[in-house]
Amino acid sequence: MMTIRNVRIAVVDDDFRVREALTELLESDGHVVRPFASAQAFLEAKALSEVDCLILDIGMPVVSGLDLRSQARAERPNIPVIFITARDRETDLLRAEAGGHDGFFRKPFDGNALLNAITEAVSRRDPPI
Repeated sequence: MMTIRNVRIAVVDDDFRVREALTELLESDGHVVRPFASAQAFLEAKALSEVDCLILDIGMPVVSGLDLRSQARAERPNIPVIFITARDRETDLLRAEAGGHDGFFRKPFDGNALLNAITEAVSRRDPPI
C-alpha cells in the first residue's frame, strides 16, 4: 500500500499518554499532528480547517468523539474520521457506524493498522485542503 505523508491530523483524546503516543507514532510516519485534550479545546482552536483527518476518542467528557464527529462533518462532510476507544460497548460501534467513520479501533490497537486506515481514508477523500 502506498503511504501518504504530511497528512495534517488532529488527535483529540483526554488521555495524555494516548495523545503523546499517537503524536509520536504519526510524526514518525511523516505526518503533522495537532493534539488536543478535549473536543472543546479542538473547537475553541478552530482547527477544523487546518487538518486533513481526525482521530477522535469516543469516551471524552462533556463532548464525546461521536458528537465532535457530527459537528465536524456539518462543516466538512468529507473529512476522514477515525475513532479510538478504551470502552468495549457495542452501542459505541453502532453509533459510530450510523454516523460514518473511516476506522474504529479499540485500545490498545496496532499502530500499523491505524497508519493504514489513515492512508486509506485520506486517499478516498477530497484532496487535502
